[in-house]
Amino acid sequence: MTDYSINPGDPAPADIELDTWPEGRLKLADLAGQWVILYFYPKDNTSGCTTESCAFRDTMPDFSAAGACIVGVSRDSVKSHAGFIEKQALNFPLISDPDETLCRAFDVIQMKMNYGKQSLGVERSTFIINPEGDIASAWRKVTVKGHVEEVLNTLQELQS
Repeated sequence: MTDYSINPGDPAPADIELDTWPEGRLKLADLAGQWVILYFYPKDNTSGCTTESCAFRDTMPDFSAAGACIVGVSRDSVKSHAGFIEKQALNFPLISDPDETLCRAFDVIQMKMNYGKQSLGVERSTFIINPEGDIASAWRKVTVKGHVEEVLNTLQELQS
C-alpha cells in the first residue's frame, strides 16, 4: 500500500486527451499496444528538467530498440514546449497539462517545499506503461542523476 492513488498494477488513465507539441493532441489510448515511458516534470527550461529530458533524448535509440516510446508531461503551455523541444532538440512529444488533468490522474500534484514555503506542484515522477495499458513500474520523487538508465534497465527486465 502506498500513499498514492495510482500504483503499479493499476490501469493507466488512457482517455485523457491533451495538447502536445509537435503532434497536436494525444491520449495514452493512442499508444496502446506498445511500451510507454511517461515522465512528469515541473517546468520547461529549468536545470533538472532539462537534464532529465536530455537524458531521455540521448537514450531514445535504446528505448526505441526496446519497443518503447517516451512522452513528457508538464503544466507548461504548448508554446513553451515548442521552444523547449527546439532548444534541446528533443525527439519525443511533450504533453501540455495546464489544468493538471493528467497530472492529477497520475497523482503527481503533491505538496512540495520550495525556498521554505509549501506549495502544490508537480512531483517529478516516471511511469512505465505496458502494452496492455497497465502501470508496470513507477518512480516518485525522482532524483535526475542516473534515473533514465534505471528506467531503461527496468524496462528491459520487465520485457525479459
